[in-house]
Amino acid sequence: MSDLTELAAAIGDLDAEAMSAAQTRQDQLTKPAGSLGVLEQISIRLAGIERRTLPEIGDKVVVVMAADHGIVEEGTSAFPSEVTAQMVYNFVRGGAAINVLARHQGVRVIVVDIGVKENIDCENVLVRKIRQGTANMAKGPAMSRDEAERAVMTGAEIAGEAIDAGASIIATGEMGIGNTSASSAIISVLGGLPIESVVGRGTGIDDDGLDNKVRVLNEAVRINRPDKEDAIDVLAKVGGLEIAGLAGVILGCAARRVPVVIDGFISAAAALVASKLAPKSVHYMIASHLSAEPGARHALAEIGLTPILHMDMRLGEGTGAVLAMNIIEASTKILKEMATFAEAGVAGVETVAETT
Repeated sequence: MSDLTELAAAIGDLDAEAMSAAQTRQDQLTKPAGSLGVLEQISIRLAGIERRTLPEIGDKVVVVMAADHGIVEEGTSAFPSEVTAQMVYNFVRGGAAINVLARHQGVRVIVVDIGVKENIDCENVLVRKIRQGTANMAKGPAMSRDEAERAVMTGAEIAGEAIDAGASIIATGEMGIGNTSASSAIISVLGGLPIESVVGRGTGIDDDGLDNKVRVLNEAVRINRPDKEDAIDVLAKVGGLEIAGLAGVILGCAARRVPVVIDGFISAAAALVASKLAPKSVHYMIASHLSAEPGARHALAEIGLTPILHMDMRLGEGTGAVLAMNIIEASTKILKEMATFAEAGVAGVETVAETT
C-alpha cells in the first residue's frame, strides 16, 4: 500500500454469507443455542473475517513495538527511558513475560524498534526506526505529521510481512517508557474525555506523580491543540511511535482479512486511532482483556469492543492478547469439531418439536 488512504480503502466488510452459515452450524451443535456465549460469537466473526464457514487458526504472531517518549522528561513515569532499550534486549533473550506466555501458547514474537532512543544492535530485532523517540509533547508536538504517517505505514508493512510468512492471527504488543501518558492523551482527545478520567498510574507512580501526570498531559493538550477529527494530527501531537506502528499493524491485518488481537491500554489507544482512520477495521479487532488502566475501558467503549478476559492485568507487551489467543483458537475448534445433533444421534430442538 502506498498511503493511508489506499490502506483504508482496502479494508472490506465481513462476509455475511459465511457468518450466516457459521451461525446455522452453531445452532445445530449438541448444546442449547448460544450456550457457549462469547466462544460462539468469536467463531462467527472469524468466519466473516476469513470468508469460510469453518475458520481456522494457524501460525500465531505477536508484534511488540518499542519506542521512547520525550514526555518522560516531565517525571510522568516511575522508570527512566533507558528501561525501554533494556527491555528490548530482554525480549530478545526470551526473559520477559510476553516471551513466557508466547512460548506457552506457541506464538512467534516479532520485536520491532520503531522509535527507541538508543540504537539497538541486535539481529533479532526488526529495526524500523522512524526517529529516536518522540519529542516532549508538553513543549510542542511529539513528532511531525509525516513521521506519524510513516510509523502507521511501517506497522502495516510489518503486519503484511508477517502474514506473507504464514501468520493467520496477529496480537499487538508494545514497550515504551512513557507510553501510558501518550495513550491517555490520545484517548482523552479522540474520546472527548477529560484527562483526569483516563489517566492511570502506569509504571506505578504515587499520588503526587499522578497529580503531576494529569497536570502535564492537560498542558500538552492545551499547547498542541490536537484536532479530534484528524487521528493523524492527534498521533503527531500527543502520540507515540509504537502506538502509531500498532495502529498500522491493525490496519494491515484488516486489509489482509486477518484477525488482530488487541492487548491492553496502549494497544487500545492504537486501536482507537485505527478505528478513526478506517472504521471498517473494527470488524477485524478482537479485544483480549480489560486493562486495569482506567482509560482502557473508555477506549474500548468508544471503539465498540468487549474484552474477553478480566484479569486486572496492566503489563502490556501483548501479554493479555497472547493469553486470549488460546480462547480464540478454541472457538474455531468448537465450531469445526463438535458434533451436530444429527451426527450424534441426539434429539435436538427441531426433533423434539416434531414429536410433541
